[in-house]
Amino acid sequence: MVVVFLGCGVSLRDLVAFGAYLGGGVALPGVLLWRALSGGREWARLEELAAGVAVGYAVEVLAYLPARAVGMPRLVLVPSVMVVGAFVVVPGLRRFWRNAGRERVPGWCGWALGGVVGYLVVWSALFLYRVPVGRAYVDMPYHLALLGEVKRQVPPTFPSVLGEPLPYHWFVYAEMAATSWVTGIEPVTLVYRLSTLPMTAALVVLVAAVGRRVGGSWAAGVAGVGVTYFLFGPVLQDGVVFTTRSMFTAWASPTQTFGALLFAPVVLLLVRGVRGRAWVVLVLLVAVLAGAKATFLPLLLAGAVLVAGVRWVVERRAPGRWLGVAGLALGGLVVAQAVLFGSGTQGTEVEPFATMRVLWGGVTGVSQGEPAGVLGVLAAVQLFCLACVWGGVAGLGWRRLREPEVLLLVGMGGAGVGAVLVLGHPAESQLYFLESVRPYLSVAAVCGVVVAGRAWVGEGRSAARAVGVAVALGAGVAMVVAGVQGVVRGFVRVEPDLGGLLGVVGPYLVLVAVAVVVVVVRPSSLVPARAGVVLVVVGVMAGYGVPASAVEMVRHVVPDEGRRERVVPRGGREAARWLREHSGVGDVVATDLHCRPVIAPGCDSRHYWVAGFSERRVLVEGWAYAESTLSRARAYGGSYLSVPFADAARLAANDAVFAAPTRENVRRLAAGYGVRWLLTRIDPRLDGYAALRFSNRAFAVYELPAG
Repeated sequence: MVVVFLGCGVSLRDLVAFGAYLGGGVALPGVLLWRALSGGREWARLEELAAGVAVGYAVEVLAYLPARAVGMPRLVLVPSVMVVGAFVVVPGLRRFWRNAGRERVPGWCGWALGGVVGYLVVWSALFLYRVPVGRAYVDMPYHLALLGEVKRQVPPTFPSVLGEPLPYHWFVYAEMAATSWVTGIEPVTLVYRLSTLPMTAALVVLVAAVGRRVGGSWAAGVAGVGVTYFLFGPVLQDGVVFTTRSMFTAWASPTQTFGALLFAPVVLLLVRGVRGRAWVVLVLLVAVLAGAKATFLPLLLAGAVLVAGVRWVVERRAPGRWLGVAGLALGGLVVAQAVLFGSGTQGTEVEPFATMRVLWGGVTGVSQGEPAGVLGVLAAVQLFCLACVWGGVAGLGWRRLREPEVLLLVGMGGAGVGAVLVLGHPAESQLYFLESVRPYLSVAAVCGVVVAGRAWVGEGRSAARAVGVAVALGAGVAMVVAGVQGVVRGFVRVEPDLGGLLGVVGPYLVLVAVAVVVVVVRPSSLVPARAGVVLVVVGVMAGYGVPASAVEMVRHVVPDEGRRERVVPRGGREAARWLREHSGVGDVVATDLHCRPVIAPGCDSRHYWVAGFSERRVLVEGWAYAESTLSRARAYGGSYLSVPFADAARLAANDAVFAAPTRENVRRLAAGYGVRWLLTRIDPRLDGYAALRFSNRAFAVYELPAG
């Protein structure tokens, strides 16, 4: 990481400051709290470190909110100093300095997890760190604008539309803002380089830790990490992907990365068993999860309710611990909806088969008037693709499913899959529910394969050997079926229609249907044979996904030499930075830059670099992600990018100053909306109405007269 960051333009000073703050201000107090509250010395040292980083982030965010609200953001350090001081001064707490986990992670496991993290570092370096800031991913200026807003004020509003509420999960930007205040590191360095990589690395370790707890060995944990990051569903037809959602959104969606990191120790505590003071850690993490990412608490609630219901039926008594977890998740949801999100949903709505409708458009080019039967078939194909990744869940068996930790993972996974089928969003953000449960479905699938392997060969024998034989056999069968697919392709003209798609996937659906019948009908006395069938089917389905997985793995670490569009035009960053240095924190900026310079019908209003690099609120810049836009967009049948700005009068008043400046419309902008600055292309027509304060070859900054 050090080599990559230094090679990609991060200064040694920033890297040292970031490492010192992450280690001393976040990880150290987090690890101490984890040791003291989570109970016992049963954790491996690597588990303690990764979980401690998550706890430290949670403490940091909860400390930053009041510190920023009272105008003293550097007070965020006070809780960390108090925690470390307490563990130094209080005799009963001193033992936790040396109370490191007794267990060491096996060497081969450490190298395997290090390899996964190294892969993610290479991917990030190729597709973000070495990419010029002006040509990075389109959403990066949006993340930068939100960081600038949270650094400036809590609670925040939507920075690129003055006065627009922000019903969004923004706590990751509070973490970055705290880091920027304490270390002096520029927000652009945190967003485009430093912040998300430690979160990503810690998440890899925590997924392995959950797999180790549920699967009974570090091998199961490493396998769970492998499935989580590197196994994808098959591509059934060129250009049509029934997504199984990858984890490669680490920097493209920092909210998802931060939420996933905070959620992993919650699951780790639950599969280990929450007891005593561990509830304090659980409450702390859930409190921050409420504002970190909206997808996780509903999944936790669904899993806890399922566990509680099954335990109630099996044990004939109230499962108090799981009812407590469900109540905690529900309470976090209610508070988040009331305090952070208000009545906003960011466009998410109950819209059954919205995902399928989008896929139908990809298959046929038609997005309206789909018969219900077609959507049902597409939903079945989507579930088949999911089963190619997580088919091992079928091997768990009722005995293992009755165990609360396994039932929790399966319940959360089922809720994630159900959300994809039932919910809709204009930008398909319902798929984040599936991404959120991907690690836990992967762990459950690995455990199912292990259970089926043991049942097949008998307890006490090598389940690993059995699993290997089954997967090899499955891969062989997969090759045969692939041959059938080739024949089908030869006789069925594969066009973008449903018939061609079913012709491609048909042989696999038949194979799976036969296997399901065998598994269900076989009597219990022949469990080993049934387990063998499960392993073969899982091997076949996983084998079907291997080609697409291999392509994805290679694609992520092969340098992308294609031409990247320029998101921030030349001279724009310089102009916005000048504005940041010469304007007041509360000043309002107006601009006529609303649409990205791309060839597309209408206006692609994902334009956020003015607010992002100036760290100032803009009267109207880009509105694509505003609540007032997404709430008016449909979950399918049209792009949210084509939705016009909600306040036509404001937009007209804003743009009139740049199109035909007069004293009257300039005064209206200054007096009516509080605008102090204009950032636009060089325009001599403004010289008589505003004072030119900065210009370069492309952009100019004007100051409006007061009042």
